[in-house]
Amino acid sequence: MSQTLYFRLLIALCSLSECIHRRYHYINMTMNWTEAQSYCRENYTDLAKVDNMNDMKQLMSQVNNSGNIGVWIGLYKTGVYKWRWSMGDPVNYTNWEINSEANDNCAYMINGKLNSQYCGQTSRFICYNEAIKGYIYETSNKTWRDAQSFCRQHHTDLVTVRNQNESEQIQKIINNTQISVWIGLFSDSWEWSDKSDSTFRYWMSGKPNNGAGEICTEVQIKAQGQWSDKVCSHSQTFVCHENKLVLINESLSWSDALSYCRQNHVDLVSVDSEEIQRWVSGLVKKASTPEVWLGLRHSCALGVWFWMNGQMVCYQNWVNSTVDKSCDTVRSGAVQSEDQRWISLPQTELRNFICTRYEE
Repeated sequence: MSQTLYFRLLIALCSLSECIHRRYHYINMTMNWTEAQSYCRENYTDLAKVDNMNDMKQLMSQVNNSGNIGVWIGLYKTGVYKWRWSMGDPVNYTNWEINSEANDNCAYMINGKLNSQYCGQTSRFICYNEAIKGYIYETSNKTWRDAQSFCRQHHTDLVTVRNQNESEQIQKIINNTQISVWIGLFSDSWEWSDKSDSTFRYWMSGKPNNGAGEICTEVQIKAQGQWSDKVCSHSQTFVCHENKLVLINESLSWSDALSYCRQNHVDLVSVDSEEIQRWVSGLVKKASTPEVWLGLRHSCALGVWFWMNGQMVCYQNWVNSTVDKSCDTVRSGAVQSEDQRWISLPQTELRNFICTRYEE
């Protein structure tokens, strides 16, 4: 095949695709929550984590025909309360007027200021719609959780307020300094088994009810997958998740890392979208080397960078605009552990690396 034809074929592979970053595995064995957690960690990644409604649909597709009432997932109660955004954004901006710091509180906005109160109170609310990149002001009065369910069903989620500018935009939509509205900020003490910062919750109405010893979470299959708190010692079936990407904390050359991934998993990771970059960014923070190998290679013959899955480098995240393409040594791509930007390195350097565990 000529170099020109090969280059054209690579260009043709520059396309957008929807990626599935984890798989769910229904385990038809009965265990208590702790036993289920150990089983999942030994055989997959961990007890199931859910980031959004798309994840819930995937999980439910595995358990709908199981014949069970409830199955364990990896959410449990720690007793340490934290403020979180419903859409999962980091809590970097909070313009409090009154924060009672009470347990299981939710936040509302009035006149641009945040206040906290019992989530069972009713109020108007603001949804965010990702499709139109805009805010939707709902004037019906609902509890915080009912407002969250409404926004997720009809839009994307309850709104996140990330800065003063967004706060002012929302206040203009309300157009009344005396009206309070729910936003997507809530306080709880629940955490995922894998210690991730996912803030997605899908509780049934009235749950969690803080019953004695009910500090673990099950998916209620007959309640369309909504969640209930339950005593952890109960034995039932469960769901594990398997992340698509895995960080290998061994220091190998790029070629040896490629061989390791292909022998033990599928391949070195190809970061061909912003979504995959986010997954990679979460992993490399745990690396033991300053950079982590990616499945990114430079061809001196063609004068291009390409991914080991055959994609050209369409999405880019280089540390600067001038990428080292010198041909004095074979160069490969790595991601920096500290700021998650890409860098060009000689392939003989020894670094940690990221493998993909399965193909789409």
